[in-house]
Amino acid sequence: MPTDDLTLVRRARSGDQRAFGLLVERYQKKVYAVALGMVKDAEEARDVAQEAFVKVHRYLDHFKGDSSFYTWLYRITTNTCIDVLRRRGSSSAESVEYDDSVQMDLAEANLGALGSQLETSPARSALRRELGEKLQEALAQLPEKHRAILLLRELEGMSYEDLAQTLDIPKGTVMSRLFHARAKVQRLMADYLADVPGTKGKGKGGQGSE
Repeated sequence: MPTDDLTLVRRARSGDQRAFGLLVERYQKKVYAVALGMVKDAEEARDVAQEAFVKVHRYLDHFKGDSSFYTWLYRITTNTCIDVLRRRGSSSAESVEYDDSVQMDLAEANLGALGSQLETSPARSALRRELGEKLQEALAQLPEKHRAILLLRELEGMSYEDLAQTLDIPKGTVMSRLFHARAKVQRLMADYLADVPGTKGKGKGGQGSE
């Protein structure tokens, strides 16, 4: 029986709860990872993931299929995260305990020059956990729009086209926003990278922001 996303969406619209359950199973870990990266609190991220899937179920008839289900789901997820952050009304610089799996995923993400620098380090494996923690700290200092686009591109592997659809911005803005987001992370990570054996020293990013 076909289980591609669009087939499952059609079956779920007709009342097949098992089909919707398969969609949840397919994407729940990724949705949680994006939520955790943005709100930086494990319990709140679980609430965001649950709320995102509730919204997906509620508005399933509104999904027109002109973009992928994946893109539509992540737009709902990131918008839900932004709502949570705005309700919180403060910067998310508080100290929280992050899931190891998310730290590892962030350490593996190719954040521009950061990835190429660490790939040359013989101590890379031993540094992965620490790198994940440092990346989380850097992401916490980014504006919402930069945090969201980095997580979707680097952690979830979204294409520029999917990012444009998910965030409802032109492709040129996607490229500009990614450039500035990566540059900010590299500046924030510069002191840490300067002390990591095998890296190329302090990273330098461009000025300005989109």
